[in-house]
Amino acid sequence: MGVYAIGDVQGCADALYALLECIGFTAEADELWFTGDLVNRGPASAEVLRFVMGLRHRAHVVLGNHDLHLLAVAAGKGQRHRQDTLEDVLRAPDCAQLLTWLRTRPLLHHDAHLGFTLVHAGLLPSWDLAQAQGLAREAEAAIRQSEDGSFFEHMYGNQPDRWDENLRGWERLRVVVNALTRLRYCDSTGRMDLRHKGAPGTQPTGLVPWFEVAGRANRDLRILFGHWSTLGLWQGQGVIGLDSGCLWGGKLSAVRLDGEAIFYSVPCRCYRPVAEAR
Repeated sequence: MGVYAIGDVQGCADALYALLECIGFTAEADELWFTGDLVNRGPASAEVLRFVMGLRHRAHVVLGNHDLHLLAVAAGKGQRHRQDTLEDVLRAPDCAQLLTWLRTRPLLHHDAHLGFTLVHAGLLPSWDLAQAQGLAREAEAAIRQSEDGSFFEHMYGNQPDRWDENLRGWERLRVVVNALTRLRYCDSTGRMDLRHKGAPGTQPTGLVPWFEVAGRANRDLRILFGHWSTLGLWQGQGVIGLDSGCLWGGKLSAVRLDGEAIFYSVPCRCYRPVAEAR
């Protein structure tokens, strides 16, 4: 049995199949972890969803910001973007089944035996594992229970930009979801900057990658994440970044989690101009 974590697929089914062939994946014996953003920008979001859903207990998926955007658009609460490629899901005969499955995915997955924690984007420096798990469960419950789409109506926005135990309601949930699905940079106090998307070294003064904040409470964890295509395949300081820019002329990447870490990458043909917003 092998356990593999895979970066952001974003509707690039061909690249996913090529990567699985590269690692010699067998559905009967192996297990896949996905960093989220299964959908959008690539040409085959519905196909990717069907494939991963069909793996059942062999797949662990955390929600990414593009996955949440699909759910918001489907609920009539999200504004469609010019770069979106969600129509194959929204017009699919099994759309309701796909969305229900996606909506019930977690925001955080932790495996104590393997010693890895999976999120889409990151953890705020002040959060230890127990707090992050508890807050993720709060947000997951709100997503699953939002039959009227009210969660998605209040999901968008960059404020508040820091965690406070006294936060309540939509503001509390927005901070949690932003951290888990959109975080790249923050300052030394844990204030998030959700606007800057460039590679480390291009950020404004005072900002650092979230995993470089000194004394972060989750530094004892081994954290897997995606979301940050300009960072690329990255390992260090207890984290592994797996978004290697599949959509942007890069590759789709995976790492083996059981035993020695072995990395795999395949080129992606779902190329989009780098000038487009990521």
